[in-house]
Amino acid sequence: MDEQRRGQIAANLAAVRERIAAAAAKAGRDPAEITLVAVTKTYPAADVLHLAALGVADVGENRDQEAAPKAAETAAAGVDLRWHFIGQLQRNKARSVASYAAMVHSVDSVRLADALGAAAARAAQEGRPGPLDALVQLSVDGDPDRGGALPAGDDPDRAMLRVARAIAGSPALRLRGVMAVAPLDWAPDRAFAEVARCAALVRAEFPDATVVSAGMSDDLDEAVACGATHVRIGSALLGMRPPLR
Repeated sequence: MDEQRRGQIAANLAAVRERIAAAAAKAGRDPAEITLVAVTKTYPAADVLHLAALGVADVGENRDQEAAPKAAETAAAGVDLRWHFIGQLQRNKARSVASYAAMVHSVDSVRLADALGAAAARAAQEGRPGPLDALVQLSVDGDPDRGGALPAGDDPDRAMLRVARAIAGSPALRLRGVMAVAPLDWAPDRAFAEVARCAALVRAEFPDATVVSAGMSDDLDEAVACGATHVRIGSALLGMRPPLR
């Protein structure tokens, strides 16, 4: 069964890599500059180990209660992975996430940036090597009732550039760029064009913030066309997810 599962994942991975290469070629980009983050939420650590054996180095998770044990299990198996925390992060989970994540994609408020910075500083004292990479999660449509930093306005906690400055100002964090999910009621090309616009605003103040985490299984092609450097792929790699319990 394990070999059958690995073969299935290998075929899916080859197809996803072909999609990324084709999208990059169409956009006149080098596919090597696009990082595939395999989203493994609801899937077992065994699937993560299959992905690692197939050459995947970047793995994304949405929930700390699932990510932390998977990170521990794969580390115990001697597998070195870059864990990306991509889901909504509660401040009380920041310490746990800082202990294993290489990058947190979902920083959408100054308060969260401060909590994550404090957690990363503590993790550094406990042996974490280097700063924790962080992205500003954008609210593409600017709806204040949804998650994400707000591209417009000057909200003291959630304004995009305020959040970016809070991350950049933490010695234990490193601002790498932005992340976004296309709203369901927006065409992907329109959504990712807005992400590109916001990413440029952040880079204008922080030139090293070059990461654009955008695009999933259904819309990675449009995201790559608009400059995504990281695509977060789950179902196209691992199949339809079992229901959350």
